[in-house]
Amino acid sequence: MNRSLFRPAAAFIAAICILMSTTIAQADPAGKWRVEFSSRADNDGVLTLSVSPEGGAPVDVETRIAAKSGADSVARAVRDSLKASLGKGYHVETDDGEDVVVSRKGKTPKFEVTLASSSLTGLEIRIKRE
Repeated sequence: MNRSLFRPAAAFIAAICILMSTTIAQADPAGKWRVEFSSRADNDGVLTLSVSPEGGAPVDVETRIAAKSGADSVARAVRDSLKASLGKGYHVETDDGEDVVVSRKGKTPKFEVTLASSSLTGLEIRIKRE
C-alpha cells in the first residue's frame, strides 16, 4: 500500500471522528433552561424554539413577534407559546422581565432548548442551561 495515500485518508477520517464527537458532546439535556432576550425586534417575524426531551420527539414552538417589541413583551409572548405547547410536564415562567425559564415537573425527562429559527432582526437571544 502506498503510504503517501494512507496519511491524507487517515487525517480525513480523524477529522470526521472529531467533528462527530463534538456534535455528540454538545447534546447536554438539563432539567431547567433560561432563554434571555435583549434589545428589540426591528421587524415583524417568527421565533421558533425547539424543546427536545431525552428519548422523545422534539416539540417546535412558534411565536409571532411584532416589530418594535421589546425584550419584556417578547419574553411574555414566548412564555405563553411555550405554556400552550408543552403542557403539564413543564413549568414556564418569566424572570427579570426579559427572561423565560423552562423547567421540568415530576418525572418529565431532562430536555434541551434550542433556537430552531428566527426571522427577527435586532432582537438578541441567548439560551443557557440552569
